[in-house]
Amino acid sequence: MSKKNDIKLLRINYLRGPNIWTYRSCLETWLDLGELEDFPSNQLPGMNERLCAWLPALVEHHCGVGERGGFLQRLQEGTWCGHVLEHVVIELLNLAGMPTGFGQTRSTSQRGVYRMVFRARDEQVARAALKEGHALLMAAINDEAFDLPAAVARLRDTIDDCYLGPSTAAIVAAATDRRIPHIRLNDGNLVQLGHGAKQRRIWTAETDRTSAIAEGIARDKDLTKALLKAVGVPVPEGVVVKSPEEAWEAAQDLGLPVVVKPSDGNHGRGVTLDLKEEADVHAAFALADREGSEVLVERCIPGNEHRLLVVGGKLVAAARGESAWVVGDGKHSVKQLIDQQINTDPRRGLTEDFPLNRVVPEEDPVVMLELQRQNLRVESVPAHGQRVLIQRNGNVAIDCTPEVHPEVAYAVGLAARTVGLDIAGIDLVAEDIGRPLQEQGGAIVEVNAGPGLLMHLKPAEGLPQPVGQAIVDHLFAEDETGRIPIVGVAGTQGTATIGRLVAWLLHLHGKQVGLACADGLFLGARQVEKRFKKPFDAAHRLLMNRRVDAVVAENDAMAILNDGLAYDRCLVGVVTDLTLTEALHVHDVHEPAQLFKVLRTQVDVVLPDGAAVLNAEDPQVAAMAELCDGEVIFYSRDEDNAALQAHLHAGGRAVVLRAGQAVLLAPTGEVQGAHVADLQARFATAGLQVDAPAVLAAVGAAWALGISPELIIAGLDTFVPALPQ
Repeated sequence: MSKKNDIKLLRINYLRGPNIWTYRSCLETWLDLGELEDFPSNQLPGMNERLCAWLPALVEHHCGVGERGGFLQRLQEGTWCGHVLEHVVIELLNLAGMPTGFGQTRSTSQRGVYRMVFRARDEQVARAALKEGHALLMAAINDEAFDLPAAVARLRDTIDDCYLGPSTAAIVAAATDRRIPHIRLNDGNLVQLGHGAKQRRIWTAETDRTSAIAEGIARDKDLTKALLKAVGVPVPEGVVVKSPEEAWEAAQDLGLPVVVKPSDGNHGRGVTLDLKEEADVHAAFALADREGSEVLVERCIPGNEHRLLVVGGKLVAAARGESAWVVGDGKHSVKQLIDQQINTDPRRGLTEDFPLNRVVPEEDPVVMLELQRQNLRVESVPAHGQRVLIQRNGNVAIDCTPEVHPEVAYAVGLAARTVGLDIAGIDLVAEDIGRPLQEQGGAIVEVNAGPGLLMHLKPAEGLPQPVGQAIVDHLFAEDETGRIPIVGVAGTQGTATIGRLVAWLLHLHGKQVGLACADGLFLGARQVEKRFKKPFDAAHRLLMNRRVDAVVAENDAMAILNDGLAYDRCLVGVVTDLTLTEALHVHDVHEPAQLFKVLRTQVDVVLPDGAAVLNAEDPQVAAMAELCDGEVIFYSRDEDNAALQAHLHAGGRAVVLRAGQAVLLAPTGEVQGAHVADLQARFATAGLQVDAPAVLAAVGAAWALGISPELIIAGLDTFVPALPQ
């Protein structure tokens, strides 16, 4: 078979919010199969076999068949290469540790051109997966070599560079489980949970409640010890020293063995334990002096190292550490023994995904000093059966949460509160975490701000602890979702005016309102921008604003097709019409049925306690009612509209035009909602025009938001049509 030309990637578009494909972010790619349009998978000799050899887990893809092996069945029957690429990319993401199960491929009006989409949490990761998947598929088609492990490794590197760290990801996942939305604020781990004035912020395991003063105290280990001792928390005796000689004098005064460490170090750097000899204390001083501003000498507490996580003053997780040893065989060096007996442990690795770190002696001065104390070097060959201590600490990854004594839990909670940290990692040494510290001579040795969560999420032994959930529950009360009222307005007919009217009524209702519409970007009555390029970005900026407690956002079809919606859910979604424009042709939208799939997105995201406000005069818009998770409010100039009347008979609400007035119809009766004709006359005086349906839509949205009819009437009577200058 002759070599086939590459599938062309005509367009790659990252959809950041809910869109025509899914509620979540995804990557949409337009593919031109070229000559491969005439060659489905069953007509490409050997391709299926090569794919299955490289990616054996493709058997787990159900595809449209709905059962295991479904995709392989499609391959054998014959499916087009755009569909094959979708599954290849998904499987590469699975192999790289960012599993996804969503993907779709659909033909366009142009022969051989397809739209392929797959779930993507991060744009750069998605683009990298597409690139690798495209290369793999073409290699399979043309019977060429492909280095799958290298491709997966590159993709994993991209994930490590771009995606949230494990601690932050666990908190975000816990927030998502509680239906709390999130926005990533930088390329790192700064994340906003919730919207507008209801938001909270996290940066790994620090929050916007984490005091800078408390962090400063925690960094100063000597000050921390003084404060803890003052409130009765057991801490080791110790002093600050300024020289190796002073360190040895302090060690003798305190009583051997001792610990030497920097006063403001972290992650165990520069900490040397169980020191009994003068030379070792001198060497440990030099090591600690390089890591911090001052050096501490402390009495060595007998027992194992523990890390306890305190959130909001309460213990939520605990992990125990163990020393790392190797046993000599008379043949291999210490370095070789470390690689054979320690680093082969699958729980050890160089990234944050592993609960234990690989031991690289040359990069860890504490390990080198520990060997020196045993008269060994990395190239030394220990005798057969000789035990060599490699690390005394740094291996805290054995969950012991159920074992913690209540008195210990109280002590660590008191320690966190004394320092002032809302989230704290408390390091303590004790022989038995199940006994009070005082009775066994245990002590708290450090209080850490911004503690890592991985040891609790992926312990080397024991059960994972729900630490992400604990942090989210600390930030948000049980009945809080971090959400503010969001109104989305979709369509073309009067949508900017609807947005302005609803924003005004929300303002009178006591809300600090942000508005993004074709007339500009508004904060309250102040226009901060006259125009913007992307409705998504404008709405996103409002959702990030900590003063805003309600948002109104206009979304036309192009905005949804280009970026998706800026919010995952909204309280009110308004759809006015299904008017086709030539601009939509670039997205292959030519028919009303296609536009229906685009604008229904606004209805799909309405919350169960919210409402869709729909134009009953357009049968296709009215048909979206069945897609709404919440209530539906119809509006129409014609009170006898068949869809509206059926809705009323079913117990629904509606807004109609009667003698120039908006009338609110509900099962409990009817009330006047606004003087529509008077408002239209004021618009005309200002040289502007507003159609009655737009006013009815705004009244319906305000009613859905719980704004009283009396306030709606007064608000629209006082609305100023002209834009601020």
